[in-house]
Amino acid sequence: MKFGENWTDYQGGKNWEGLLDPLDENLRSEIIRYGHFVEAAYRSCDFDQSSPSYATCRYTKRKLLKETGFSDTGYRVTKYLTATSGIQLPGWAERGPPWMAVQSSWIGYVAVCQDREEISRLGRRDVVIALRGTATGLEWLENLRATLTPLSGSDSGSGSDTEPMVESGFLSLYTSSVGNRRSLQSMVREEIGRVLDKYGDEPLSFTFTGHSLGAALATLAAYDIKRSFVNSPLVTVISFAGPRAGNWRFRCGLEEQGTKVLRIVNSDDVITKVPGFAGWVQKLVEDTQWVYADVGCELRLSSRDSPDLNGISIATCHELKTYLHLVNGFVGSNCPFKATARKMILAECPIEKR
Repeated sequence: MKFGENWTDYQGGKNWEGLLDPLDENLRSEIIRYGHFVEAAYRSCDFDQSSPSYATCRYTKRKLLKETGFSDTGYRVTKYLTATSGIQLPGWAERGPPWMAVQSSWIGYVAVCQDREEISRLGRRDVVIALRGTATGLEWLENLRATLTPLSGSDSGSGSDTEPMVESGFLSLYTSSVGNRRSLQSMVREEIGRVLDKYGDEPLSFTFTGHSLGAALATLAAYDIKRSFVNSPLVTVISFAGPRAGNWRFRCGLEEQGTKVLRIVNSDDVITKVPGFAGWVQKLVEDTQWVYADVGCELRLSSRDSPDLNGISIATCHELKTYLHLVNGFVGSNCPFKATARKMILAECPIEKR
């Protein structure tokens, strides 16, 4: 059977049943393909703190995928995405280095598959929403705001037992707008609405993918889009190294609305274990609204299973290129790593620790 004829299986239509252990070769290719879209987001962002264009995109939409080394995807970038922090800095911080006070930064893009051969291979027109991880000072500060808050944005103390709750810092980066700086939420909604108006009569999929902070924001955005567009097609999240984003009710909400989440985790990566309680303590109390919960299906990898990654640091365990290398070599729980796996060579890019 051709890939396109059962594409919904690879997008999580059946929760990836029978595809994760051992890892199906088609699914492996899809995970790596979406990882490359995230890699393009990293390579496109100006991380030079001395640059006047710091935290902006280095390329035009037309050239982004070509300049980052992924020109043969068959996709076209249609929308740039920025995230704005809701944190108000004290005066002394605003008088410091300019990079410290960057409130709104380029964080990713939307790309729509336009190549007819690729659409035929995929079995539908796919739309990718790719998000990078933490880069700016205010993004780091938002990461530290680990208290749970209702998705409504109200005071966390007023949340009910059935209210979906998410990390306040992630929610701030998704929903905040300052002056003429629009929120990430409004930009994603606008572009998804435009795509649905233009291509809604075709077989269509929305794939949110991100690394670390980008993985958490991708999960929030997918939940929001499925809630905002009740007749939307299949919505899938391919999450690399994502921290926990919300509570058990948020997890249940994702499941109830039919959003599919594949969470790719390196067992040696501490970021995937935070925020929230760990181990047996979490299992005892995760049915309460105040505890973080994992979401979706999980593909669990381990740096220790790769002969090429012996002795790597905690920081390296979290890098996107490490995750793609592990996916490329993973076989299954009984034989976790290909003995002859081809080591993926990816250009160095600035990678955050969260």
